[in-house]
Amino acid sequence: MKKYVASILVLFILLMGVLSLDTNAQRPDYEKYGRIATGVIKEDYPGEEIRDYQYMGRKQLSNDQVLDSFQYKVSVNGKPVLATVQITHHLKNNRLVSLSVTEQPQQ
Repeated sequence: MKKYVASILVLFILLMGVLSLDTNAQRPDYEKYGRIATGVIKEDYPGEEIRDYQYMGRKQLSNDQVLDSFQYKVSVNGKPVLATVQITHHLKNNRLVSLSVTEQPQQ
């Protein structure tokens, strides 16, 4: 009986290891640039509340260059503002090319 419990426990541990590897494999490739965009927003709006964040998508600019867009809803002095961060980067070497932040008031 102890052998069956031990083998079920070992099987369970191995299964959990495989599942955790699978979740790491499914990380979005824009995650690095989302962290960069969030850091830029926190620097541009220090002390202000970031109410919402959304990945807006990717646009292919050339064979190895893409543009990822991120949108943030920020409260500035109690007024809602929509800030968009656009990051251009290379897919092959994973290097940042340019970053821009645009802001528009929200109704």
